[in-house]
Amino acid sequence: MLPDEPRPSADGVQASTPEAVPPGCYRHPQTPTGISCTRCGRPVCPSCMVPASVGFQCPECVSGAHSETRRPTTRFGGTLTADGALVTKVLIGINLAVFVLAAYVFSPWLAQDWMLYSAGRAIQGGPGGVADGPSQWYRLLTATFLHVQVWHVGLNMLALWWTGQVLEAVLGRARFLGLYLLSGLAGSALAFLVAGNLMSSLGASGAVFGLFGATLVLQIRTRSPIGPVMALLVFNLIVTFSVPGIDWRAHVGGLVVGALTAVGLMFAPRERRGPVQALTMAGALAVVLAMVLIGMARYGA
Repeated sequence: MLPDEPRPSADGVQASTPEAVPPGCYRHPQTPTGISCTRCGRPVCPSCMVPASVGFQCPECVSGAHSETRRPTTRFGGTLTADGALVTKVLIGINLAVFVLAAYVFSPWLAQDWMLYSAGRAIQGGPGGVADGPSQWYRLLTATFLHVQVWHVGLNMLALWWTGQVLEAVLGRARFLGLYLLSGLAGSALAFLVAGNLMSSLGASGAVFGLFGATLVLQIRTRSPIGPVMALLVFNLIVTFSVPGIDWRAHVGGLVVGALTAVGLMFAPRERRGPVQALTMAGALAVVLAMVLIGMARYGA
């Protein structure tokens, strides 16, 4: 008899080899199964197996695959949303609400408290307003939401709607809001830097001109015709420098910083898009702060 040959039992009946028992499910060990996850190889029972394109997968592998699925983004890295113009609508709503309050409800003190006002130390009673110190720097922002004339708020909001909905759709909500606010602040900061010894200004024009500059950058980035945007920009610049009472400093400051910020947001390399865009925003904010500090050195106490 060979060593591996089954030995007969005492009553002469040949002994049988025990059948292999299927492994138990990794989540329900008491349930034997012959099916394994096609991704990790763990045994899965009918209550745990999830149909896949090939075979079955375990719940953990399926949830992991879902978490690794890349979320859809806008062209320049923003989160894709159902309403691509929500921030634009909110900004228009805020501007209109402040206009009603300043022009009809809390007139004239709200406009006086929120406008971009500055009187340097060379002025009798100065420094006042922004030149008086950080406690008054809020005017740099509040003035960008302040209007007291219907035509003024109407033209600015029309321009905001035309440009804002397009830019928000390609940049995403957070990047678009940052661009808008930085442009408005830059316009206020340049106005203070140039004329902070005695000045008053209000309106969203600085922020709107920043959107004009960003729209021009977008046309260049997407290789689209720039003629219509250039015509709109040139027309508004002619009006800016030819009509008395318009604060050209706010327009120029918003335009330059808005365009430069848009360059960083739209031309950032895909593999380093997040850090480059964050540094762009931080750099624009640093420029605004530098203009304010230099203005304080010129006009402050």
